[in-house]
Amino acid sequence: MALRARALYDFRSENPGEISLREHEVLSLCSEQDIEGWLEGVNSRGDRGLFPASYVQVIRAPAAEPPPPARYANLPAGGFEPLPPPAAFKPAAQQPPPAAAPEPFPLPPAAAGYPFPPAPYGGPYQPSQGSDDDWDDDWDDSSTVADEPGALGSSYPDYEAAGGGASGRYRLSTRSELSLGSRGGGGHPAGHPHPPGGGGGAKSSATVSRNLNRFSTFVKSGGEAFVLGEASGFVKDGDKLCVVLGPRGPEWQENPYPFQCSIEDPTKQTKFKGMKSYIAYKLVPSHTGQQVHRRYKHFDWLYGRLAEKFPVISVPHLPEKQATGRFEEDFISKRRKGLAWWMDHMCSHPVLAQCDAFQHFLTCPSTDEKAWKQGKRKAEKDEMVGANFFLTISVPTGPGASLDLQEVESQVDGFKAFTKKMDESALQLTHTVNEFARKQVTGFKKEYQKVGHSFKCLSQAFELDQQAFSAGLNQAIAFTAEAYDTIGDLFADQPRQDLDPVMDLLALYQGHLANFPDIIHVQKGALTKVKESKRHVEEGKMELQKAEGIQERCNIISFATLAEINHFHKIRVRDFKSQMQHFLQQQILFFQKVTQKLEEALHKYDSV
Repeated sequence: MALRARALYDFRSENPGEISLREHEVLSLCSEQDIEGWLEGVNSRGDRGLFPASYVQVIRAPAAEPPPPARYANLPAGGFEPLPPPAAFKPAAQQPPPAAAPEPFPLPPAAAGYPFPPAPYGGPYQPSQGSDDDWDDDWDDSSTVADEPGALGSSYPDYEAAGGGASGRYRLSTRSELSLGSRGGGGHPAGHPHPPGGGGGAKSSATVSRNLNRFSTFVKSGGEAFVLGEASGFVKDGDKLCVVLGPRGPEWQENPYPFQCSIEDPTKQTKFKGMKSYIAYKLVPSHTGQQVHRRYKHFDWLYGRLAEKFPVISVPHLPEKQATGRFEEDFISKRRKGLAWWMDHMCSHPVLAQCDAFQHFLTCPSTDEKAWKQGKRKAEKDEMVGANFFLTISVPTGPGASLDLQEVESQVDGFKAFTKKMDESALQLTHTVNEFARKQVTGFKKEYQKVGHSFKCLSQAFELDQQAFSAGLNQAIAFTAEAYDTIGDLFADQPRQDLDPVMDLLALYQGHLANFPDIIHVQKGALTKVKESKRHVEEGKMELQKAEGIQERCNIISFATLAEINHFHKIRVRDFKSQMQHFLQQQILFFQKVTQKLEEALHKYDSV
C-alpha cells in the first residue's frame, strides 16, 4: 500500500532540497516518519524533496506502484524513533536557570545517521590552501588557532551593578520563550500550522521553524539564530555599529575620523638565509603617518577575519593569487594597483575602517612580532561573530523610524535585479576592454609599424635618385615612417594608462557583486520568519509579543542591509565618475600625442 498525503496549505520552497506544495495536492511519501518535522516525498509535478509534515495529512489508499526509495541513505527504513516525551520540561516560571545554553535545536543521536550535521556559525570564508604566501614562523606560530565561536546562545554571567569593572559593557539577549517552545518535542515542525483537529491549536504552541538546510548563508551567518531570539552576549561601547536615517534612507554612521592609506614600494625580501623570498608592500596610513610593511598573506588573513565577522557587509575581494610568476615586474605592479583599490574601499567604509582587526593590521609595527600575534589572537577570538554580531547593530528608534516590510522587500528585490544586470554588464565590458587592449598591444602596433616600414622602403627607393632637389622629400618620407613606428609604440603602451585601470575597477566591483547574493539571502531569510510569525498570530497559535520580537530583530537586519546597499551606491557613483574622467583624459592625451607626431611629419614637407 503506497503512502500518500494531501497538502493542507500552500508551501513555497526556499532552500535546496525542499519542494513546493499546493493546497489539496496529493503527494507520494517516501516514509511516514518525519525528519525533525519534515517529510520526504514527490509532488504532483514530479519534484522530489522535503516539506513540512504539518502542512500535509497522511492518507492511505491502495496503489500499484511501491513508494519511491528514500533519498537519504542514512535514514533508517522505519524512520527515526520518536523522541521520549519531554517530561523534564516544566513551565518557564518553575524551571531553574540552565547551567549552559541548550543546543539551537535537538538533534538525533549520531548513530541514527542524521544526514544534516550542524554547520559552524560564521562566514563562508575558508583559508586558502597552498597559496603563494603561506604562513610561516616569522609572523605566526603553529599554536595560534582561531577559536570557533561558541554555540549560539551560550550562557553569559549576568551583569551585577555591584560587581564593578564592567563599565561600557551591556548584556544584550534575544533569547525568549520562543526557543524553549521549539524544544517541547511533538511531531510537527516548529513554525508551521498544525492540521485542523491535530491537537496543536492552543495559543503560543506554534514556533517559527528553522531552515532544514543548515549550510545556507542565513544559518551559517547566525542570522537565523538571531531572528529566532537565541543570541546573547556583552556588547562594548566600541563594538556598536550605528545605522542612521539619511536623505537616501538608512546609512552607516560616518567615521568621525576618516583616513586614507597608501600602498607603495613593493620590494622583494628574503628570509632563512635566502631560502624563501616574498614581496612586502609599504603601507602608510594617514591617521598615524607611520609606515608598516605587509605581505599578501597578511592581507589574506585580514580578509578572512572580516568576511567571517560581517555577514551583512560587502568586504571587498583581494586581487587574485598567482602560483607562478609572482616576482615578475608586471604582476607585482598589477597586484599593487589592485591592493590600492582594495585599501581605498576598506578606508571608505564607515564600519570596516574602524574595525579592530583592520586597525591592528594598519598600525602594528612590522618588527614587533609579539604585538602582532597578540592582536591576531584577539581578532580570532572575537565573540561578536555569528548571531552575536547582530547584537552590535544599533538602529534608529522612535516615530518615523520603523520600516515597512513590503517596502523593504521591494527595495531589496530592486537592488537584486540591479546587481544582476550590473554584473552582466561588467562582464561584457571586461571582455570588450580586454580584447581591445590586446588588439592595441599586438594588432594595432603591428599594423602601424607595418605602414611605417612601407614608407621607409619607399624613402630608401627614392634615395637611389641622386638629384639634390629630391633629398628633402626623401627625408620627409623617412620621418613619416618613423612617426608611424612611434605611433605603434604609443598604441602598445596606452592600455596601461586608460584600459587597465578600468579593468582593475571592474574586477573590484565584480567581487562586491559576488558578495551581495549572500547578504540578500540573510535579509530574505529574516523576512520569511516574520511572515511565518504573522501567520501564526492570525491563527491564534503564537503570542503577539513573540511575533513582535521576531519583527524587531528582522528590522535590525533590514536596516543594516539597506545601509550597505546605500553605501554601495554611494561609492559606485564616486568610483565610476572618477574612473571615467581619468579614462577620457588619458584618451585625449593619447590622441594629442598621435596628432603631434602626425603634425611634425606634416611640417617636414613644407621645405621640400
